[in-house]
Amino acid sequence: MNHSNAFSGNRRRFITTAGLAAGTALMAGVVPGCYPVAETPKIWKDMPLTLRFRPYELQLRHVFTLAGSSRTTTPDILTEIEWNGIVGYGEASLPPYLAENQASVSSFLSMLDLGRFHNPLHIENIMDYVDAAAGGNHAAKASVDIALHDLAGKVLGQPWHRMWGLNPADTPSTSFTIGIDTPEVVREKTAEAAAYHILKVKLGRGDDRAMIGAVRAVSSVPLCVDVNQGWTSREEALELCHWLSEQGVVFVEQPMEKSRRDDLAWLTARSPLPIIADEAVQTFDDVLPCHGVYSGINIKLMKCGGLRAARKMIALARDLHMKVMIGCMTETSCAVSAASQLSPLVDWADLDGNLLISNDIFDGMTVLDGKVTLPDRPGIGVTPL
Repeated sequence: MNHSNAFSGNRRRFITTAGLAAGTALMAGVVPGCYPVAETPKIWKDMPLTLRFRPYELQLRHVFTLAGSSRTTTPDILTEIEWNGIVGYGEASLPPYLAENQASVSSFLSMLDLGRFHNPLHIENIMDYVDAAAGGNHAAKASVDIALHDLAGKVLGQPWHRMWGLNPADTPSTSFTIGIDTPEVVREKTAEAAAYHILKVKLGRGDDRAMIGAVRAVSSVPLCVDVNQGWTSREEALELCHWLSEQGVVFVEQPMEKSRRDDLAWLTARSPLPIIADEAVQTFDDVLPCHGVYSGINIKLMKCGGLRAARKMIALARDLHMKVMIGCMTETSCAVSAASQLSPLVDWADLDGNLLISNDIFDGMTVLDGKVTLPDRPGIGVTPL
């Protein structure tokens, strides 16, 4: 694939802001901010990359209820990319509202021939090939991107936040999600989340004031709310935003159906709280259309295709003076730890997906005193349990 034709328009402006940084610079003098194309050290054998994957089922600690659905499990695909005996780990989390499933991800990954590549540091070239294999399939592509970044970081012996020149002390606190439930269960979940400095409360089923009241019965920490497109009237949405601002809420996520752009822009212009896009923003191409409609965007690796794409989205959103949140699905510590490497760049983090499951198989990012805490390990910072 001709790398010079891989991006056009706005994408070309941000390609150099989105890549590998100081890790290769330490070894080969590559300018930070660019993906390295320098050859790997001579101690490594000339070997092809090997991709492996398998299905996995995430077990949720509690029934997870949104404005339009409930579930107790999340399908997942775990990936590995190996080179010279070093293994990078990735995953594709597949909640039912995504267009992908285990069968589609397995089919896409089976199409790929990563054996044509012999240098895991050539992330741009490899991911250009993965992107060109088929349209869509963003979670599947994220599983490759995450594993590739993990592998490259291990080859270089550096965590990604360090290679990107980010200070781990700049990570934000992560919110902890309180799903829609009875007032009794909501109070119980909130009490269990006493260690967190901000909570994300799911709304949108018509009992929003009761949900907030149940949380406030046991906690006074700041809140953010995720409506998952559940509100229908822009006037009622504005009234709720004013009420929520009095309840210590700091922003509202995806209040109405994403197709209602005029109503969302009307609400954003009048709301006392920032309005954040979630379902409305999936990939890089969705960022610019969100400008003027929302105050900011929620970036998730499963939606956009991985770390490479997420970093470009952050750069564009900042250029547009928009707020940025890094989020996740219900995931293992693998994907959550990958996303956490970008957390020093954002305003808010919602990186609790690994905390919502009971069968995590990785050790990685931790939450200490409510704050995202990055492991000082190479790559994305995870080890299998």
